[in-house]
Amino acid sequence: MITFRRSLIAAVFLLACFYLLRSSHSVAHIKSPSTTLSNSAPGRVNVQVGSTNKKHQTTQQQQQVHLSAEELSKKSLRERLRYQFPYGLQSKFPAYIWQTWKYTPASGSFGENLRPFEASWTEWHPGFIHEVVSDENVIYLLKYLYAAFPEVLEAYESLPLPVLRADFFRYLILLARGGIYTDIDTYVLKPSTEWLPEQVDRSKVGLIIGIEADPDRPDWAEWYSRRIQFCQWTIQSKPGHPILRDVVATITEDTLRMKHAGILSKRKMDKSIVEFTGPAVWTDAIFRYFNNPAYFDVAKGPNRRNITAMDFTGMTVQRKVGDVVVLPITSFSPGVQQMGAGEPDDPMAFVKHEFEGTWKSANDRAIGHQE
Repeated sequence: MITFRRSLIAAVFLLACFYLLRSSHSVAHIKSPSTTLSNSAPGRVNVQVGSTNKKHQTTQQQQQVHLSAEELSKKSLRERLRYQFPYGLQSKFPAYIWQTWKYTPASGSFGENLRPFEASWTEWHPGFIHEVVSDENVIYLLKYLYAAFPEVLEAYESLPLPVLRADFFRYLILLARGGIYTDIDTYVLKPSTEWLPEQVDRSKVGLIIGIEADPDRPDWAEWYSRRIQFCQWTIQSKPGHPILRDVVATITEDTLRMKHAGILSKRKMDKSIVEFTGPAVWTDAIFRYFNNPAYFDVAKGPNRRNITAMDFTGMTVQRKVGDVVVLPITSFSPGVQQMGAGEPDDPMAFVKHEFEGTWKSANDRAIGHQE
């Protein structure tokens, strides 16, 4: 008979395995990304060939300096996250697939309608570690990974809605371990090994994201939070990516601010779900990164040229911006029949999101919606 104690021991063992696997692949170096946008011939990936930020490159390539517990405690949350989860650009994408749901597939309560979706990720990614973490066990995994960050754990446990916790989890797990996070109601059309063209050097890519919305219409702000909105139901990343570090710190700070102000409840928050943990905060973090002079020379100097939504509207092939590859709307949103998205049989269609059985209703995705 499986007792609670045996289950707990098994869970600890699995987490230890994750740690050992992660440790064997971790790299504490980073090369600065190239920095300019460029156009290429139709059907080919947009590849950047611009100048790099040499100062940042030199600093990041140095061996990580060991800090004492006292020294580390004086650092900001972002600095401590950077120290705890160093970004190794030249490392491989970890072979993890992360999902979260109310139950694991081993449970009889796991929805039969979701089994083909979940199974598609295992079938198309042989050799990957595929984990569906139940709602009940997420906190134990996070306590293991973020033991040094009590404010992050406090923020997660304080979130008043399942959708908020599910959003936060994807950023947290990718920051700490990397790999692919994907919602439980997504279906693989092409494996992740085919998301980038063969000519793209994966040792120079640390994050792969897709466009969720590209509303080229005058009233776009009535329907979407941003002119270009990046989706967060499927993300592939190497651990420690600066965008993930930024979004984790931002959500932590906003959560604790609202909690201390007494406005963090199901029906009393000063941000909508989309702005708080959803695609709006995710999109903002991505654009902050693209326009951060610490990473990109294009964001420096008197001739500064901001990277904006207009650089991604109407995309039909992949576009590389530094160490980030942006996929067109067809890749993760095929079949939506708007905004230029192709059908699921399009060569650029990689993941189908069915919007079934998710934490978010249609109202939750609309701007201005507030629980």
